[in-house]
Amino acid sequence: MSLDVYTLFYVTIYVEVILGLLLLFAWVQNTATYAVAWWGFAHFLRAGSVMLFGMNGSVSDFYSIDLANTLIFTAFALTWTGARVFGGRPPQPVFIFGGAALWFALSRVSGIAGSWEVRALLSSGIIAGYTWAAAYEFWRGRSESLISRWPLIFMLFAHGSLYLLRTPLGAKLSSLPPDSEIFQSVWPTTLSFEGLLLTISIAFLLLAMAKERTERRYKAAALIDPLTGIANRRAFEQQSDALLKGRATEERPTTVMLLDIDKFKSINDRFGHAIGDRVLQLLAEIGNSCLPRSDLFCRLGGEEFAAVLVDATREAAIAVADRIRLSFAAAARELDDNPVAATVSIGIAFNHDAPFDLALLLVQADHALYRAKHKGRDRIEVMPNEAAVDPVAQSAADLLAAAGGLAKVVSKSAA
Repeated sequence: MSLDVYTLFYVTIYVEVILGLLLLFAWVQNTATYAVAWWGFAHFLRAGSVMLFGMNGSVSDFYSIDLANTLIFTAFALTWTGARVFGGRPPQPVFIFGGAALWFALSRVSGIAGSWEVRALLSSGIIAGYTWAAAYEFWRGRSESLISRWPLIFMLFAHGSLYLLRTPLGAKLSSLPPDSEIFQSVWPTTLSFEGLLLTISIAFLLLAMAKERTERRYKAAALIDPLTGIANRRAFEQQSDALLKGRATEERPTTVMLLDIDKFKSINDRFGHAIGDRVLQLLAEIGNSCLPRSDLFCRLGGEEFAAVLVDATREAAIAVADRIRLSFAAAARELDDNPVAATVSIGIAFNHDAPFDLALLLVQADHALYRAKHKGRDRIEVMPNEAAVDPVAQSAADLLAAAGGLAKVVSKSAA
C-alpha cells in the first residue's frame, strides 16, 4: 500500500480512534481527571470528520462538507475545553459549538458560499483559533510546574499553524479530479503525514501531562496531614533536612520546637472528636500564621506538632512560641459554645554552633516539653544551654548534682 493522501485518510481514521480509546482508558483509570475524557471524545469526533471528508463525491455535500466540518470544529473545541478543565476553569458550551455555528452562518453568505478558497480559509481559521486557544489555556496555567506543558504548548501552536496550510490545500484537492498532477506531488502527503504525527505527539503529551500532575498530587498528598492541611512527619523529616542541609556547617541560630496540646484526651472525651479535630486544626492554623514562610511547621501525629526556625535568635524564638501559646489559648477558649479552654505546652531546643544534629535537637526539645508538662502545662520550657547538649548526659549531670546536694545535707545533719 503506497503512502498517498488516500492511504493517509484511512491511517488517520485508525489513529484517531486508537488515540481516543487510549485517552478514555486513561480516564477510566483515574476518573477525577475529567480533561482526559474531553480529549478522548475529541479524537472520536475527528475520526468521524475525516471519514466524512473521505466520502466526498460519493455522498451529498451536506455530509461530506457541512457535517464533516461541524464534527472537526467541535472536536478541536473539545480539546480546548479539556485544556480549560485541566486548568480548573469551567467549560463554555456557547463557544464549544460557536465554531460550527459560525461556519454554518458565514458559509451561507453570498460570496462565501460559492468560494472554496474563502470557505477553506474560514475553516482553517476556526481550527487554528481553537488550537491556539488550547495552547493559551495551558500557558496561563504555567504556575503549576509541569515539564510536559511546554512542548505541548509548542506542538499545539505548530498544529494550528499547519492547519492554515493544510486545510486550504485539502479543499483545493477535493475540487480536482483524481488523476490531477497535484496528487502526484509530495507536498500533500508531507503535510498530511506531518499533521498526523503532530496529532499523535499532542495526544501523548496530554497523557504525559495528566500523569505528571497525578503523580505530583499523590506525592504531595503523602506529605500532607489530611486533617490540618500542614506537613506531616514524613514531610517534616524531608523538608527539615533540606532546610538545614546548607546550614549544618555554619554558625547560625537554629531552633526546634515541640508543641503538645494539654489534656487532649480529656477534650475528646468531654466534647467529642469533632471538637478535638477543630482544636488540632486551630493549632495548625495559628502555628502556620505565627511562623515566617521560610520556617517549617508540621503535625508529627496525634496532638503533637513540631517547628523548625532558622536564623532566629533565642529571644525571637521564645517570642514566637509565646505568641503561639497565647493566641491558641485565646482562640480555643470556647468552640461552638463549648468551654474547651485548650492550652498548649512547648519545649524548645536552641543551637547556634556548627555542626549540629537535628535528631539531637528534637530529643532536647522533647526533654524541654516534658519539663513544661511536669511544671503545670500551658508554658514554655527551653533547654538551659544554648549549645547542643546530649539530654541523657544532661539528665545524668542533674542526678549527680542532686546526689551531691543530698550528701552535703546528710553530712551536716550528722555533724
